[in-house]
Amino acid sequence: MKIVIHGGFFSESSQSDETKHEKQSALQDIIKKGFAFLKTHTALETVVYTTTLLEDCPLFNAGIGSQIQADGKIRMSAAIMNGSDCKFSGVINIEKVQNPVLVAEKLLREEDRVLSGQGAKQYANSQGFESFSTETDERRKEYNMKLKSSKTGTVGCVVLDRKGALAVATSTGGKGFEIPGRVSDSATIAGNYANKDCAVSCTGVGEDIINGALACKIVTRVTDGQSIESAFDKTFAELNEIAGFAGAIGIDSKGNVFQQESHPKIVFAAYDGEEVTLFE
Repeated sequence: MKIVIHGGFFSESSQSDETKHEKQSALQDIIKKGFAFLKTHTALETVVYTTTLLEDCPLFNAGIGSQIQADGKIRMSAAIMNGSDCKFSGVINIEKVQNPVLVAEKLLREEDRVLSGQGAKQYANSQGFESFSTETDERRKEYNMKLKSSKTGTVGCVVLDRKGALAVATSTGGKGFEIPGRVSDSATIAGNYANKDCAVSCTGVGEDIINGALACKIVTRVTDGQSIESAFDKTFAELNEIAGFAGAIGIDSKGNVFQQESHPKIVFAAYDGEEVTLFE
């Protein structure tokens, strides 16, 4: 059993050493809770649970603490994918829910499994999700000052469970100040992908991740026989050719964990029940 999470990138120009330490401490706490949950739950259940913890932490740009768009509103995206049956579900630009990943989880049971905008919110309401403002004072202050700190702060979780099943979840509050209606990579197979061989979650500039088809390429290459390290290296080499800004975490079916970024530094933690590995 293994679990890997990320909290997006450190924004070196705007975040103090204290904030970086707070993020690392939060990841360490969250990943231990996620692993404890994994002991009695599936990979799919665990990625959802762990991502809700990340969404509920205002240090990260997902759920509570999401970035504010150009028109002053918060719109979030999230997706999950179950490696066992390759089912993908997600919400795009959903407003006023506390945990977008939980709405994505509900959609796994539906025939129409990716919803956007008002349709996503109406579905959430129909499933009993109460309206909830994820805005924080800090995000409003950033918006009013037209700053973009933590602009690539997506969160994600990949899990290998005790039965060898893989799953992934990714959630984001967007890049901040984007044009309303802009679609991030998080609820696409470019940013969030898993099958029985590998699971990958991405963070960074959504347009670059989509241009590079990042998560899907890595997983496909592992499925075709490449090692997870080789698959990451090849895919990021292609991303570098287009000057892409991204990072990713992944686990393969053998339990090999890998993470890579085109620009330092991704906020990253891995745990196998014995020792938490944090990015230093």
